[in-house]
Amino acid sequence: MALKAAGRTSLVDSVVEQLREQLVQGEWAVGDRIPTEHELAEQLGVGRNTVREAVRVLVHAGLLASRQGHGTFVRSTADPSAVLRGMRHADARDVLELRVALEAEAARLAAVRRDTHDLLRLRAALTTLREEGDRDADADLAFHLAVVAATHNAAFTEVYRFFSTQVHEVLVEALGDREMPPVDIDAHEALIAAIESGDAEAAEAQARELLRVPMETVTALTGESPLEQSPVEESLAESFVEGSAEGQSSVGESSVGESR
Repeated sequence: MALKAAGRTSLVDSVVEQLREQLVQGEWAVGDRIPTEHELAEQLGVGRNTVREAVRVLVHAGLLASRQGHGTFVRSTADPSAVLRGMRHADARDVLELRVALEAEAARLAAVRRDTHDLLRLRAALTTLREEGDRDADADLAFHLAVVAATHNAAFTEVYRFFSTQVHEVLVEALGDREMPPVDIDAHEALIAAIESGDAEAAEAQARELLRVPMETVTALTGESPLEQSPVEESLAESFVEGSAEGQSSVGESSVGESR
């Protein structure tokens, strides 16, 4: 993609977006040195200070890396801000479907990998949830972070920590003043029991069951038809009913809705 002269409004933003496009589209590969400030300034028709500021933005975003005396190199072509923009445009059901997928896998891994410290942390988080009240969002988040921490997967923990903030923002925007149902303390207790027992399949199933009511509530409050299910939701539902009696191996949209 050829670079073009930037407009006069918001020059730095314009340059940032053009350089980001170069990276995302693979014009520059990871490890490549990008053109110098002087070269970029000429191609874009802007001053070197504008280029320097735009490059600084992309360095901060983790896409570029500056090496003193050697130039600026491509660090990553995966733009984290694109993920954030996508999350902000997702609807409530979208983010809850992703939450189900993440938390179900976290519960499965936690059942296999948890240690004594993890179990103590889960019990403490549940105690706090009971004491603080069943609508305390921070206490509920702390519980689910404890489940994710029990996976002993640092990448999983960081992704979930970021994602959980976006879930809250999307739900607040989508639902407004309408309230979600109270946190089901007994369902949280059952999840701990499954993780404590080391039963990965039971822990995964319980994590899905724990989020079934929130999913149904969002569907009702947002007016989305339960029959209008995305491929992600269908896949999650099929995983949940896997292992049930023979004859249910082929699940259509209507039976997926009934399984909830």
